[in-house]
Amino acid sequence: MKSRINEILNGTRNASKSVLLISFTLLLIILPLSLMRNSHESPPVISAVRSRSSLNSTSKTETESESEEGCDIFSGTWVPYPEGPYYNHETCPWIVDQQNCIKFGRPDREYMHWRWKPNQCELPLFNATQFLKLVKGKKMVFVGDSVGKNQMWSLLCLLNQVSKAEDFSERFSSNPIYFKQYYFEDYNFTLANLWSPYLVKSMDDDPDGHTYSSIMRLYLDEADEAWTNQVADFDIVIFSAGHWFFRPLLFYENKKLVGCNKCNKENVTDLTFYYGYRKAFRTAFKAITDLRRYNGITFLRTFSPSHFENGDWNKGGNCIRTKPFTKEEVKLDGFVLEVYLTQEDEFKAAQKEARKKGLKFLMLDTTEIMLLRPDGHPNNYGHSKGKNVTLNDCVHWCSPGPVDTWNEFLQYMMNMENQDSSGSKIERIF
Repeated sequence: MKSRINEILNGTRNASKSVLLISFTLLLIILPLSLMRNSHESPPVISAVRSRSSLNSTSKTETESESEEGCDIFSGTWVPYPEGPYYNHETCPWIVDQQNCIKFGRPDREYMHWRWKPNQCELPLFNATQFLKLVKGKKMVFVGDSVGKNQMWSLLCLLNQVSKAEDFSERFSSNPIYFKQYYFEDYNFTLANLWSPYLVKSMDDDPDGHTYSSIMRLYLDEADEAWTNQVADFDIVIFSAGHWFFRPLLFYENKKLVGCNKCNKENVTDLTFYYGYRKAFRTAFKAITDLRRYNGITFLRTFSPSHFENGDWNKGGNCIRTKPFTKEEVKLDGFVLEVYLTQEDEFKAAQKEARKKGLKFLMLDTTEIMLLRPDGHPNNYGHSKGKNVTLNDCVHWCSPGPVDTWNEFLQYMMNMENQDSSGSKIERIF
């Protein structure tokens, strides 16, 4: 079902700031999902892998020796890893409270002691020095929702091992909720996040103000200017979006209402969220491909499943498991598979068009991999700043935790591109 590695290696500002700020703070740790239901408790039985050595060595790297052409790094299994994580809540200042599971009392530690093992090769350990050398003088941005920001926090912590970043967010934005920006002076490297959970233009449909159950309008053929006005200045753009599309939505095209998702309005066709999801990615990919000054590399990080069990997010649902699923316990199927295939279809079509313009589109194929990690969420061990509420978060990922693997994938793929001798535009980036 997955794409082969050689295939993948080639609301907006129109909504009021207060509306989006409320939405952001409320939904940062919870989202309206009724997802993975699985009552199996059998622990996975799998073998151990080698220990970590020379974590930030700049000698001949594991990446160079193990980046075999044709190895599918996204086909494999989670295996026990006895050594500790790359960082913790005391060594990294960038972990946000919503994902700071150990700080807020999570008693178990096993979820931090698993690594992804591809079937045909090894996934190299993250090498912060090497990563920073790859991106020296460059700018990287995560575009999308708070799960994408989750990956950015992880990357900040991983890089913090060798270089300290400075928060420049307030220098470049009047509201840093929407545009986070960090600068590594030692390497002249900028790492940023642009908040755009739908990727397309959106606004609240209720003129009286926003509520949790209020309906949002999505203009599916208009990319969100919150990111389109910024990304041409970046060398690496990483898209991710998903969970916000499950809420009630009205779909507009050519300024006209064409349907909805769970809107319960008379004479409005329920097109389901798949329709809006497909069109949003299609519009976003076309927008970045058509940007005149953009010569960067574009990544899609595929949908990250949640793992609510024993009820929905607001009806007692939780995620209390302490070990990964095995592939015998859970399969990539149902709506998660459909979401993944929707992204994959739009990605492949966009990749084909981008190639004509000398641009690279690459896919971080993490959906099935993260489906196997019900143990990696904060559950009730994350705290929303300034909010006296306890709601289980089975959407985002603890830091440190399995989210760090996404950046191991990212470094692997960037190293592969660095070795590319095809003469394409990517050589001007790395």
